[in-house]
Amino acid sequence: MSVILQAGLFNLPDNLSPWIIIAIIVVFSLWILSSSMKITQEYERAVVFRLGRLAGVRGPGVIFLIPILDRIRRLDLRTVTIDVPAQEVITRDNVTIRVNAVLYFRVFDPALAVVNVLNFMQATLQIAQTTLRSVLGQSELDELLAHRERINQQLQFIIDQQTEPWGIKVSVVEVKDLELPQSMQRAMAKQAEAEREKRAKIIHAEGEFQASKQLSAAAEIIGRESATLQLRYLQTLTEIASERNSTIIFPVPIEFLSLIMGGATQHGSNGSAAHSNSLPADITGPALATLMTGAAAGVNPPAPVPRAATQANTSEQPLAEPFRNPSPPLPTTPPQSQRLSIPPQYPPQQPSQPPNPPAGGLGNQHR
Repeated sequence: MSVILQAGLFNLPDNLSPWIIIAIIVVFSLWILSSSMKITQEYERAVVFRLGRLAGVRGPGVIFLIPILDRIRRLDLRTVTIDVPAQEVITRDNVTIRVNAVLYFRVFDPALAVVNVLNFMQATLQIAQTTLRSVLGQSELDELLAHRERINQQLQFIIDQQTEPWGIKVSVVEVKDLELPQSMQRAMAKQAEAEREKRAKIIHAEGEFQASKQLSAAAEIIGRESATLQLRYLQTLTEIASERNSTIIFPVPIEFLSLIMGGATQHGSNGSAAHSNSLPADITGPALATLMTGAAAGVNPPAPVPRAATQANTSEQPLAEPFRNPSPPLPTTPPQSQRLSIPPQYPPQQPSQPPNPPAGGLGNQHR
């Protein structure tokens, strides 16, 4: 520098030359200092190469290097998120689906991530896509839908094993979305609907079974106490009346209807009423039903036959046989003690005589 100044290349005063030299020395020192001292963040590491060879990993904080001889490469140790693009996958049961996933990983060894792989980000992404298609292709659709957590753990284990030599630690792999064909979606909807109907029928059957047990127990209680049935009738009427209905249905016991029908039968006709009041006490069964039916129809049935005479006569007529023929059959002659006397106001009728023909005969009549 002094040679240049003495040569007169720079026409500077002599008193300025020392200051220029000092400035040049300061600038050179600052350059050397900036080249030899680096600062790395807490989440960063510096991989140092000296003359092309790996000198180690340094950081965080201030690190000192040999200018011109040392070079560094910074790596971020924070967790990185990669979105795996959607992949066309054919499952083991031959269903085509589209699957996308998300991958979380971080660098745990910066030296391996720099030395063993050119671009660890791209390499990890390609490994994730390949593994995703391979694992999902070995599983069935129902397994993918029902056991997604196990599929995620399997993906994480396989990808982590393949990226471990690169100094990459895969922490989480999650399958984000499964896109099914429209036909498969409709089929699955029908299957789910049928499953719901099956469960509903089973639950309904169980409810009916439990209700039948409760009804059986209630029937036993009602059978022991007859007043409970009447209370139940009143409760039913109360529930119907609270709904503001115009029609109220009142349940009537069958025994009550039988009593009403029995009274109407007795008052159907005068003769039948008198006859029914004079029925013997030992007439029951078909004979009693025959007498009651005839009274309701307005036909005077034949005189009742005692049970002893009925048992003696083996040729008993059917139930409604007296009413099928206008002229009733001849009754069996009862014993002398049980014969009915004819009132005096009914004299026996005289047999009718045919009229005498005219004297002239048929020929005269035609004339």
